[in-house]
Amino acid sequence: MVKKHSKRYKESLKLIEKNKKYSLKEAISILKKMPLPKFDPSVDLHFQLNVDTKRSDQQVRGTVILPHGTGKKLRIAVFCKGEAEREAKEAGADFVGGFELIEKVEKGFLDFDCTVATPEMMRDLAKLGKILGPRGLMPSPKTGTVTNEVRKAIEELRKGKIEFKVDKQAGLHLSIGKLSFDEEKLYENALKLIEAINEAKPATVKGKFIKSIYISSTMNPGLQIQM
Repeated sequence: MVKKHSKRYKESLKLIEKNKKYSLKEAISILKKMPLPKFDPSVDLHFQLNVDTKRSDQQVRGTVILPHGTGKKLRIAVFCKGEAEREAKEAGADFVGGFELIEKVEKGFLDFDCTVATPEMMRDLAKLGKILGPRGLMPSPKTGTVTNEVRKAIEELRKGKIEFKVDKQAGLHLSIGKLSFDEEKLYENALKLIEAINEAKPATVKGKFIKSIYISSTMNPGLQIQM
């Protein structure tokens, strides 16, 4: 079945030269010229990596704080009890609780975008693995979301901390902001993310690590970046 593109998408395609690789700044400038949908689109980077995802020593995972955030208002759930509950509420977490919050999630509550948990909650939180895991919402010590420093974790998420993890097809797809951001902010966010992914290169990977990078905005065609 041939996919039909909208008139707006076809107008956007006219701005792109087939098979051309663009500098990051030029690509962002072209994205800003494309016809807009009826909302503020996300700007995404798409990476294809030279890794064998079946090998445990070639998993690519990490976090990065984007200098200008993602433009998305995050809803943060914190699993904790005692003094940490007060700290989480003061830091502006949207949902805070211990066993009662775990029970609520078990019953289907998922109105949050990211999670933080104190180490003492992880044994009980394990029962939510099948619910939170597939959605990328399970707290992890590797990403700093399992911590006793609840306030710091919340502040970092609010500042634009994002997690990246290679998928089974050796790809990474991450938002670097909204199209309404000015070009310099999108450029600086993109550079920061590319730098973080390069730094996460596994020692066992030989040769070129990042095979390709494309940049796109929601519902518009992508442009390949010259590396």
